[in-house]
Amino acid sequence: METFFYIVPSIMIAVMLFLAYKALGRTRQVRAAWDSGVTAEGRCLRTYTRTSGGGGDTSVSTTLHHVYEFTTRDGRAYRFDEGGGPGTVIEGDIVTVFYAPDHPEGATAHRPSRGRLAAGTGCLLGFFAVFIVFCVVAMVAAHTFFSEAGGLLP
Repeated sequence: METFFYIVPSIMIAVMLFLAYKALGRTRQVRAAWDSGVTAEGRCLRTYTRTSGGGGDTSVSTTLHHVYEFTTRDGRAYRFDEGGGPGTVIEGDIVTVFYAPDHPEGATAHRPSRGRLAAGTGCLLGFFAVFIVFCVVAMVAAHTFFSEAGGLLP
């Protein structure tokens, strides 16, 4: 029973560390795309929404996604899905796509906004850090509880 209170928080910490790694990777890709200065004309192929949450007393969160396609300067076509885009872009619209020539798969159609990117990534990493601290505190509390309870039983 005691191992349960160590395994579950450890798995949760591992998931949070993985999500932080993915968030930092995407931030690095977007920053590299902006810093490269290379752009291409892209087309919005599709828009859709993805909802999460809901049920009971929890709120529903909806994120607008766009699927874009663009051709690099060397003639290769790429398609990517990006969340959080503007609601004014609809299917068929022409957009400016920013990409790094060595990694066009990390393209973005978001306009350069380094402060917003840093703030968003910082808030996300802060949330992950608080969650990890909560898991560690829960593990320490469980360890303390079980070590004290072991001395009380006959």
